[in-house]
Amino acid sequence: QVQLVESGGGLVQAGGSLRLSCTASGSIDSINAMGWYRQAPGKQRELVAVIISGGNTNYAESVKGRFTISRGNAKNTVYLSMNSLKLEDTAVYYCYADIIVVVRTALEEYEYWGQGTQVTVSS
Repeated sequence: QVQLVESGGGLVQAGGSLRLSCTASGSIDSINAMGWYRQAPGKQRELVAVIISGGNTNYAESVKGRFTISRGNAKNTVYLSMNSLKLEDTAVYYCYADIIVVVRTALEEYEYWGQGTQVTVSS
């Protein structure tokens, strides 16, 4: 089993900054990708940013230049540094991971989601 534990959400004024973190733990062989999605009320969940095993990153157009995704040294932790926050960034942010896990003597690939952390940007 693998768990994703998120932290760092909260309330911030427009123009402010927050940093989210997410750590994966469990029977992990390797991590293909980790990232962040978000879901605002009445809207579909959307990709915010992702970092793949080789270190390449991808961002939603709406956050480019404002958000930065990075990994910890152990590569099982991912961070999302959010600057110049806007009202429209308000959402529940979910950590996502594509992980190769050890199942008995085999390796299997699964996708995992964190429980979500609320980010609220006020005017």
